[in-house]
Amino acid sequence: MQPAQEISLIYEQDYPQWLDITLNQLQNRQIENIDWKHLIEEIASLGNEQTYKVESYLRQLIKHLLLYQYWEAEKSFCQRGWIDEIDNFRSEFDLLLESKVLYNHCLKVLNKIYLKARSNAIRKSELSPDLFPINCPYSLTQIIDPEWLP
Repeated sequence: MQPAQEISLIYEQDYPQWLDITLNQLQNRQIENIDWKHLIEEIASLGNEQTYKVESYLRQLIKHLLLYQYWEAEKSFCQRGWIDEIDNFRSEFDLLLESKVLYNHCLKVLNKIYLKARSNAIRKSELSPDLFPINCPYSLTQIIDPEWLP
């Protein structure tokens, strides 16, 4: 067993080894020498990363749903590509939403993320902002439904 100070140095020099050591310590309930400072940082970082990913996929999904629904002039040229993008984002998003915590987070931030997606769609399409609803016209259930398109 290595003292916490040594393990902290390993974190700086050999991250994969630090992960192995820390995982082993946790599995064996050897908490007396755990590098708590870095473990707390890693857990916080992991949570932030998951939140960022779920928000990013949600934004991309909504943006493509908006383009699909409202950009009529490009629909005949881009419809297939938009549908492919929607399917890809839904697949990735679905994996993240296996976590009830992340699903609930999406429900909380849906309108905030919608405003970002709306802004992205307006910039991409150069359509009038008046064309796009101010509030999200889609439910989270619709957004994640692999069979649904607006």
